Amino acid sequence: MHGCVVAGIGTGVGKTVVAAIVAEKWRADYWKPVQAGELHASDTMKARQLAPEAVQFHAEAYRLNSAISPHAAAELDGVQIERTKLALPVTENRLVVELAGGLFVPLAPGLRNIDLLSEWKLPVLLVANYYLGSINHTLLSIEALQTRDIPLLGLVFNGNPLKSSRQAILEESGLPCLLDMARADRIDASWVAKQAESLQL
Repeated sequence: MHGCVVAGIGTGVGKTVVAAIVAEKWRADYWKPVQAGELHASDTMKARQLAPEAVQFHAEAYRLNSAISPHAAAELDGVQIERTKLALPVTENRLVVELAGGLFVPLAPGLRNIDLLSEWKLPVLLVANYYLGSINHTLLSIEALQTRDIPLLGLVFNGNPLKSSRQAILEESGLPCLLDMARADRIDASWVAKQAESLQL
């Protein structure tokens, strides 16, 4: 199995768009194991529109109705998220996996996103955004992954650049920046294809 996991330093930092960019560049498969809320416009649906060159979009293992933490959304739906149902889908192609939320988001008692990363054994591409506190959140995420010996491919910065934050994160972490993804008025398949050309993977 080859591919990567697209993780974020928090929620709403641009994981879906980045996952689509990677899937487009690699002509890979895409999988989001858990979708919480927005079932009418899921991240899988968005990625399918943005990455027409991706080969296959695997069905979510869990589709939960509420746009809240997966463990709470599952409880509201009367569902128990099970580790065994979150095994990677079988494919001979590269696989891009998009997490639901940040690394320590709980899925079920005793099960967090970061626990799955240790089992999947795929390298992580970490998406960072620019906001007050993002340096801390990014470096904490990196340390959590490194402490567990989970390999990191590098960073994608999403948003209008803030030089001081970008420089601090790169210097402190020693990781490469794989893409600077500036905000766009319109994000579509053409824009994603251009980003894929710039992605250093």
